[in-house]
Amino acid sequence: MFHNRQEAARLLARRFDGRDLRDPLVLAIPRGGLATGAVLARELDAELDVVLSRKLRAPFQPELAIGAVGEDGQIYLDPTAEKRLDLSDEYLSGEVAHQLGEIARLRTLFRAVRPQADMEGRSVIVTDDGIATGATMIAALETARVNHPFELIVAVPVASPDRIWEVRRRCDELICLLSPRSFWAIGQVYENFQQVQDEKAVRLLRAVNSTPRNSAPLSS
Repeated sequence: MFHNRQEAARLLARRFDGRDLRDPLVLAIPRGGLATGAVLARELDAELDVVLSRKLRAPFQPELAIGAVGEDGQIYLDPTAEKRLDLSDEYLSGEVAHQLGEIARLRTLFRAVRPQADMEGRSVIVTDDGIATGATMIAALETARVNHPFELIVAVPVASPDRIWEVRRRCDELICLLSPRSFWAIGQVYENFQQVQDEKAVRLLRAVNSTPRNSAPLSS
């Protein structure tokens, strides 16, 4: 059990002790991932940026992900959900269009703070506050992969044991602190799992990149 995302990120950072990372870049999936990513970037003396991906919601079950779409428009669909829910092409196209609209809004928000970081030849660490279905992480990885990083590492505090394998095969390395057998939600391993609003996410991105690297870690 973690007190909050910041504590989880500090514990994640310890897994990198002794690692020789090549010009490290932490890519956080907004919004909760920025609370994790900001601390991880500071602890690793890394640059921080965002990678935008949005889950595609099941009809009448908005909390259930049937897949995800990345900021480059690449779509990942969970094959089991697609078969189980018998999704129509009309519903999928509408949901994809909606989430691409939200990605465009977020891109405007975050790119006003900083331009997109160059990933080529770098150690890129993609992080979030946890992995449930894995859909948004997979879409984020596909977006990052085409930018030719030196290595692509996933670092998360918690992941569903049923989905962790699908993410692991799409990156060079996966670092995960907890994968409880009785997993039902990311928030189950946090004492404090308050939603991260847009304004706070922007502040976190600005704070890390406006402070010289090798400075003190962010407070909780």
